[in-house]
Amino acid sequence: MTLRTGDLAPEFTAPGTGGRSYSLSELRGAPAVLVFYPGDATPVCTEQLGRYTADFGQFAEVGAQIWALSPQDVESHERFQAAHGFAFPLLYDEGKRIGHDYGVVGPLGFYRRSVFVIDADGVVRMARRATAGLSYTPTADILEVLRPLTVR
Repeated sequence: MTLRTGDLAPEFTAPGTGGRSYSLSELRGAPAVLVFYPGDATPVCTEQLGRYTADFGQFAEVGAQIWALSPQDVESHERFQAAHGFAFPLLYDEGKRIGHDYGVVGPLGFYRRSVFVIDADGVVRMARRATAGLSYTPTADILEVLRPLTVR
């Protein structure tokens, strides 16, 4: 399945940092950013999530929540988050089922670095998958899509 702009974002519930589970439905009513990343404690993933944390205030200004997902378990996520102080939860995609629903699992079974912007009604407004393993979607590109969705 390839999820595209204009599609309804697939619902999911996943365990994550902070000792709780997260369901996409709880983000309804405000824009959301889902960041799919290949692995905890890897250089590009650490840089990407660190950049989004540094820019977290800009996401908050437009009322957007950020959740990051990868196939590592919650214990790994807790260590990764503790080491870097990310400003948003990290979710465990057990068995990569969410990744498959969002079309981010590549042919070799690895996550492709991807960002989805979802509007307040649960509709995908950006579906971007990295074309190179060492690149990620810049904050400015995400904000360009988020600004018109801002809940006032």
